[in-house]
Amino acid sequence: MQHILITGATRGLGRALALGFAEKQLTVSACGTSPEALASLATEIGEPHLIRACDVTDPARVADFAAAVLDRHGPPDLLINNAAIITPNAPLWETSEADFSRIVDVNLKGVHHVLRAFLPAMIDRGHGIIVNLSSGWGRSTAPEVAPYCCTKWGIEGLTRALAQELPPGLAAIPLNPGIIDTDMLRSCFGGDASAHRSAADWAATAIPFLLSLTPAQSGQPLTAP
Repeated sequence: MQHILITGATRGLGRALALGFAEKQLTVSACGTSPEALASLATEIGEPHLIRACDVTDPARVADFAAAVLDRHGPPDLLINNAAIITPNAPLWETSEADFSRIVDVNLKGVHHVLRAFLPAMIDRGHGIIVNLSSGWGRSTAPEVAPYCCTKWGIEGLTRALAQELPPGLAAIPLNPGIIDTDMLRSCFGGDASAHRSAADWAATAIPFLLSLTPAQSGQPLTAP
């Protein structure tokens, strides 16, 4: 049975993926920062899945989460770095230092913390797929979302460079999920976000695509169907 690890699983794409993989009888390990949302997800998907609180910006918390996951389920076959935030829409010079630091901490440094915690075990085992969620704004730009663009362009570069470092049997892939009606999109698009498909609808097509990924695609910037 495949083991799937998902960060940022308490809402949006992460929650939809956790539910969808569990429905397929795959083992899910997932984390997030909302106690209420984590409790709801854990109740909904039940055993044997592992749902834990973990702030990816805290390397010690990530290390503790990884230890629990590896002890219970072993290294993930598919690791999805999904946890991300966006700053309020604003010109770059009006973005506060705190907001800019926070988005870098979550969207970039958080991914690094997760990779450092799980990659050694995945490398020792000799196989595994890492998917770092990027964005259309990781390959293009728009006004008033410069910090988000910065971090997602960073994910593209980080992932493609990581792919060059991994041994045979492993892959790292930057994935643009497309435009999905989530809380994050609503913060940018407002009511217009409802014109796009829901996270659950997206997950229905994204999950088979994710499960089809192979090491031959390592380093390729892909877009989910």
